[in-house]
Formats: sequence, C-alpha cells, structure tokens
Amino acid sequence: MIKITKAGWIYIGLTIFLGVAAVNTGNNLVYLIVSAMLSFMGISGFFGRKNIDKLQIELKFPEEIYASVETPVKIVIKNQKRFLPSFLLKISINNQKSVVPYIDPSGEFDLHLTLKYNRRGWHTLGSVEICSVFPFNFFTRCKETPVNQKFIIFPKPEKCNLLVLYTSTKSAGEYQSDIIGTQGELISIKDYSPGDPLKLIHWKATAKTGQLKTKELTEETVRPVLIDFDNVNIPDIEKRISCITYSILQMYKEGIPFGLKIGNILFPPEYSTANKVKILTALAEYGKNEN
Repeated sequence: MIKITKAGWIYIGLTIFLGVAAVNTGNNLVYLIVSAMLSFMGISGFFGRKNIDKLQIELKFPEEIYASVETPVKIVIKNQKRFLPSFLLKISINNQKSVVPYIDPSGEFDLHLTLKYNRRGWHTLGSVEICSVFPFNFFTRCKETPVNQKFIIFPKPEKCNLLVLYTSTKSAGEYQSDIIGTQGELISIKDYSPGDPLKLIHWKATAKTGQLKTKELTEETVRPVLIDFDNVNIPDIEKRISCITYSILQMYKEGIPFGLKIGNILFPPEYSTANKVKILTALAEYGKNEN
C-alpha cells in the first residue's frame, strides 16, 4: 500500500508543471531538470520498496496476560537483507505505534509496545503493519508482515471477599500438622544435634541438665482451598470469573494450595504455577470461542 505525502504531492505537481513548460518552450535545460526529477522519483520507489522488504517480525508476550491490563510486548524486527539496511520503520500493532530508526543488514532491532486486550479468551494476531517514508518522504509505503501468533488472555482480576469464605481467621488458613517443623507448637524436648537451628535451643532445659537441649515443633501448614464455580454467589458471570481469578492469584501469593471445580472439570487443590495457569486458562475459556 502506498500513500502520497504532502511533500510528494508538491514534488509531483512541480514535476508535471516543469514537464509541460519543457514541451511548450522546447528548452533542453528544463528537459534535463524534469529528467532528473523523474529519476529521483524512480530512485525513491526502488529503495522505498527494498527498505521494507525481507523484514521478519517476532513477538514475545509475557507468560501471563490479563484482560484490561496494559502489558509490555517485546518485538524483534530482523532484517534478512544481506547488503541493504532498513531505515525509518514505523511498526503498528493494534493502533500502537513505534519507530525503528535503523537496522543493519542481517541485523535485528528490539522494541517494546504496551498492548491492552479487553476480552478474555484466545486471540490470534495475524499480522503487523510496517510503514516507511524512506528515502525522500515522497511516499509512505506499508506492508502487512504475517506473524500468526496465538495467545490467551486471562480474565481481569477484580478484588472481592470470596477468599474470606474459604479460609479460617487464623493466618489465611494456617493450621498445625503432626509433621515436625520449626514454626508450630512444642511437641517435645530432645538432645541437641549438629545442624539444629540455634533459635530452637531450649535454654531452661539446657540450664537444668547441663546439656544442650532443643525443641521439636510441629510444622505449620495451610488448608487447601477448593472453589466451586457454580456455588459462588455472584450472578454476573464475568464478575464471578474476575472474582475467582483475583482469589486464585491471592492464594498463589500467600502460598495456599488452591483448586477449582468448574462444570464437570475438577482441578484438585495444589500449590504450583502449573495449576494456576491451568485454572486461569479454564476461566479464560469459559463460554468463549477464539476471538
């Protein structure tokens, strides 16, 4: 696609005017000037096309993208021309634009754009627009470079009090187990062993016996949480999904094992990044087709 710039229209008009003057006057000097101007226009067309040829685009999205949240996306532009550099490129993605001043032959240039998607679910970015006014700013040449990249947008997290209903009042679901640890309640007193933390030394027992004694404590752990999608009392489906998304992220931050029952699909409570991604993907896909 080619657009004529304001400078281009002036140049074309001046060329036509001088061409008509050369025909009417028969002046050889004016013919030479018109020939030179047409040559510049031809050079502009040749190098302008070459400037945006053989450019490869790679997009690198973050691992997690949330709806209605601005997300930085890394764009790598590779110049596959062996001998010619590329100048003054304007990269456009979803109405976001950035300028690349120069790329070496067989070189690459990295830039970042901030994108925002308002709808959860799967998206496909088919192409990226590359434009340039090089070399003389007479024409703006643009081309669509295919990328065909598929990615998922997780639901927008929306703060709510859902987590309070699933956790006890004691430190977000913490309870004592029978496993020996370093932070729970006292189980017994034992002889000191090399490697025992100094903070566990029982000084009173040590003073009475004359030997180092240490405390054995229970391990403090957290109760797993399983959220039932259908039982969350929020009528609006999108708000319910946003609330559950926020709760999952909060539990992940606090180290609480989390799970989700959504329809006939069950994600057992587990504290892991993989479980978080699986649950958020299920929420993003709920009732949605690819956008």
